[in-house]
Amino acid sequence: MADIDSALQILSRNNYKLTKQRKELLKYLYQFQSEYINVSQVDEFMHQLYPKMSHNTIYRNIRDFNRLGIVEMQTRQGVLQVKYQCDFDHFHHHHFICTNCGKVRELDECPMEQFARQLPGYRITGHRFEIYGICDECMQKFKNR
Repeated sequence: MADIDSALQILSRNNYKLTKQRKELLKYLYQFQSEYINVSQVDEFMHQLYPKMSHNTIYRNIRDFNRLGIVEMQTRQGVLQVKYQCDFDHFHHHHFICTNCGKVRELDECPMEQFARQLPGYRITGHRFEIYGICDECMQKFKNR
């Protein structure tokens, strides 16, 4: 489980000031390790605490956190979403995402080798792999209706 102290160390090592706003942003995002949240919700929360904080500052910090591996971002149905990195020791991982409740489950294996074999002579520079569906808890709810 990734913790806030680890994120603060990453920021510090990369010469970011550890401001109270960044700490509060991290504390809020920390609640979302197993699900994505719309960035607009993060923006709304931060504006409640810091009304004068600009949208650009909030989004820039989220993008910086993403670049440093503190958070993960995705766009789903045209909406930018973010979640706290669930494992600072294993940045390379993939997810199953429930399309009903938004729960995220980390996957242990990476299928990249399979695809790389299909691309001889190509240089793969990165990838992202996510599986979407309905989680076990939501399936139980649907069965009980």
